[in-house]
Order: sequence, then C-alpha cells, then structure tokens
Amino acid sequence: MNTQSTIIALSVSAAVVLAPLSASAAPANDSAQATLSQLIHTALLNDSSREQFYALSYSKREAGIASATLMDPKIKVGVTGLPVDSFEFDEDPMTNISVGLMQQFERGSTLDLKQRMANQQADGLALQVHARELEVANAITSLWLELGYQQASEQILREKRRLLKEMEGFVRTNYSIGKSEAQDLLNAQLQVSKLDEKLLANQQMQKRITGQMSEWLGDEWLTTATSLNANGPLNWAKLEDALSATNAQTNYYAKLSQHPMVKMADVNISVNRTQVDIAEQAYAPQLGVEVMYAYRQANNMRGEPASDLVSAYLTLDVPLFTGNRQDRSLSSAQYQVGASQAQKDTLLKQLNAKVNALTLERDKLKQRLSRYQSTLIPQASERIKAIERGYQNNTAQFNDVILATTDELALKLEHQRLLTDLNIINSNLAALLDGFEYQVTAPELTNIEKE
Repeated sequence: MNTQSTIIALSVSAAVVLAPLSASAAPANDSAQATLSQLIHTALLNDSSREQFYALSYSKREAGIASATLMDPKIKVGVTGLPVDSFEFDEDPMTNISVGLMQQFERGSTLDLKQRMANQQADGLALQVHARELEVANAITSLWLELGYQQASEQILREKRRLLKEMEGFVRTNYSIGKSEAQDLLNAQLQVSKLDEKLLANQQMQKRITGQMSEWLGDEWLTTATSLNANGPLNWAKLEDALSATNAQTNYYAKLSQHPMVKMADVNISVNRTQVDIAEQAYAPQLGVEVMYAYRQANNMRGEPASDLVSAYLTLDVPLFTGNRQDRSLSSAQYQVGASQAQKDTLLKQLNAKVNALTLERDKLKQRLSRYQSTLIPQASERIKAIERGYQNNTAQFNDVILATTDELALKLEHQRLLTDLNIINSNLAALLDGFEYQVTAPELTNIEKE
C-alpha cells in the first residue's frame, strides 16, 4: 500500500466533508429552516404557560365585569312594636310586620373605572402570551443551534479520530520494524482514547440538549430526536430589516417600544392612572336607598283597621374629613403612576443596552469569521499542501501531515463555534426586536367547563 497517496487522499477527504460547515455566507438551508420553524410551532402549541396567561386574561375580564356590578340588594324582614305581655299582633296598632329592600350605590364612576382597570390588567396578561412566545422561540432556537454545533463537532471529531488511527497504524508499523519507540506507540494510542472520550462527551451533550427541548416538544419527541439534523445556516431576514430600519446605530427605543414587556409597562402605567381616577371618586358621596313596607293587623283608636305603612330612606355618606384617608390614598396612587413610568424608562434603557451589547458582539464575531474564512483556514489548507509535497520529497515526516490536518480540523471546529455564537446572538436580538418569523394560533382553554 502506498502510504503517501493514502495520506493525501485523507486530507482532501477531510476538506470535502467539512466544507459546508465553514460557509458562513451560504444561503439559509430551507430544510433546516423549515424544521426549526416546525419545532418552534410545536413548542408554542405545547407550552402550558401561554395557556396559563391566556386563561388569566379571561379570568381578569370576567372579574372586571363582576367588580363593575352594583352590590346585591339587601332584604330586611322584622317585627316592630310587638307587646311583650301578650305577643299578639292585633292588640296594639303600633305592631307591624315589616319588609324592606336596601340598595347601596358606589361613589361616582367607581364601577366603570373598576371595569376599565380590570380590562387593562387583562390586556397586560394577554401581552404576556406574546412575551412567552418570544421566550420559547429564543430557547428552542438556541438549543437547536447548540445541537447543530455538537453534531458538526461530532463529524469533525470522527474525522480527526480516523486520521489519528491512521497515525497509530503508521507508528505501530514503524515500531514493529524498530523505527519507533514504545512511547510513540503509547502516545498515539492515548490520543485515540482521549478522542473517544471527547466523542462520548459529545454524545452526552447532544442527549442533554434534546432532553431540554423535550420540555416543550414532549417526551415522545425524544424517540425521533436522534434523526434530527440541526446543521445549516438560518434565515434572519426579518431581524436584518429591523436592524436596518433604525436610523441611529445605538438608539433602538422606537423598535423596543413595541416589545411586549414594554407594552406591559405601558399597561401598568394606564392601570395606575385609572387607580388615580378611582381614588378621586372617593371624594364623591356614597348613596343608599331603603324602602320599607309595614303590615298591621290591629285596629286604630277609632276601631277601624289600621292602615299599612310605607317608609323610604335615603342615606348619604359625605366624606368631610379627607386629610388622612382620601387625600393620602390619592397621593399614593399618583406616586404609583410616577413609579411605573420610571420602571418603564428603566426597562427601555436595559433593553436598549442589551441590544447595543449584542450588536457590538455580533460585529466582532463577523470580523473574526471573516478572518477565519479569508486567512486562517486557507493558510491551514496551504500548509497541508506544502507538508504533503515535503512528505513526497522525503523532507517531512508522516506525523507532520497528520498534525497539520488535525490543526485544520481544529480551526474548522473553532469556526463552527463562532458561527453558532453568531446565530445565538441573532436569536437573542430577534427576541428583543421581534425578529422571529412564526405563526401560531391562540391557546385553546379546553380544561374549562362552562355551566
């Protein structure tokens, strides 16, 4: 067997197998993109937190209707003027059996304002559904990318193991004819064993990632996860449009104002403002109406049947001493509005800082990827060719060819890590700037029984 031609063939084979993994400028893999989109869709449909927020939103609206309804009227039944010596209803004309109805009314527009506040809170809970969708999409995409990196790493490690096994065989042959030391053979075998350990760790990491994805995709998905191919670049067209639409390179407030978390902060401000309106209603009087009907069985002083009686009352709760109650409640509500506004401003600053940090890191990763593509990997390939020529001319050793090839594989592995990190950053940016492209129906509240 011609050892020189074998080694040359091995190095060329390695370059061919790994070439797609190092193409950062390649168009998005439609199959990979479709698979990821389907996984995100399935994860969102199976996510119970979306259903939880959706149900809480409906619950808050129903509670708002209940809180905006007048208190139930009270019925008052009793006996008045019953003589204790005989307990006769027809002895004294003042004795009567009374039936009354009492109704309490809220102050001013309190009921309407309570319903408005409940609806605002329900809108905030509905926004949490969208926020949860972005969170799940980001989580699934990040796990998908990590799985793709581990699969690419496995491919590179297996190619490296094949080369090391060839090196081990070469050393074994030289050892058998006395051209190599025993320590050289042991070292070659150790390198193969260490690589086998890395492959086992790689398989363990892939299993861990698929296990984490089963939180949204279900236990049954684990049986089909082994056939999942997560390799291939992704399409971030919507994210690129969002980034290019921003005039200022560091000011993303306009776009971030559409983020569901910021919208929830706006809803919180509206809720607190409504609470101020409710606190102002405490200065209005509270009305109550009471109507009584008294039935009498005795005769009057003229011996005629005594007439039944009707009574009507109007109660009025007048807030005269407002210093320690109404005034303080209104002041508290007003301070709460200011606090919620400050909370929104802080949130916007934090999100804008995150976007700026991610975009800066994104630019640096692109520069590093460009260096790998234009310089490092081509230089590694040229080095292999030079060493192969030297080996053919007996100026280089066999292990020099193997080591140069493994160095190229290591560079391609580092390049794949940078690609994965770049896509993870894109995923994090998409979660902040609404850069995911997915469509999902509203949760179905199948566990609710309506009577």
